[in-house]
Amino acid sequence: MLPLNLPNVLTVVRILLVPVLVVALLGETKDGDLLAAIVFAAASATDAIDGYIARARNSITTFGKLMDPIADKLLVVAALFALVSLHRLEAWIAMVIVTRELAVTATRMAATAQGVVVPAAGWGKVKTMVQVAAIFFLIAYDPTPLWVDLLTYVAVAVTVISGVDYFFGLRRMLREAEERRRHGSAAGRTPPGASGDHAA
Repeated sequence: MLPLNLPNVLTVVRILLVPVLVVALLGETKDGDLLAAIVFAAASATDAIDGYIARARNSITTFGKLMDPIADKLLVVAALFALVSLHRLEAWIAMVIVTRELAVTATRMAATAQGVVVPAAGWGKVKTMVQVAAIFFLIAYDPTPLWVDLLTYVAVAVTVISGVDYFFGLRRMLREAEERRRHGSAAGRTPPGASGDHAA
């Protein structure tokens, strides 16, 4: 059963807003674009809010740890593919961003299962802010002005840089975890000739 706390409710709300965003955007009307922009902004805001509340109230749950990143990716991927289908975003840009997000999410979940947690880095936070801003303005403007196109390319660059930074950080954490395991195993061995009982 879903643990009923505010962060989890906000995560579920974010997931439920995804189809609303897509339907509003694919309607190809000014009112639809406005609604889609508002929905995307509101859904993105819940991501920051639910994380803050979960930490402040110490109410982090297994559901939240699993579903929060999934909700984030659903929102971004849905918006990107809707924009591509409307010819308001080049497909290669969407593929670069989506590939990075899925690769990082998959490896993060695999690493967490092994007890290795890579903390959020500065590049990751910058990436999120620039991505959200670029997608918001791509939704809000049709046609898009030059500065929005430039912001989109910046988002792609930061997305790639943050992905590379994450994988270097993951490799370092995995090496440190392996070294700790080796040292732990060595410390647990009984030296040759030694025993638990010492004769007088």
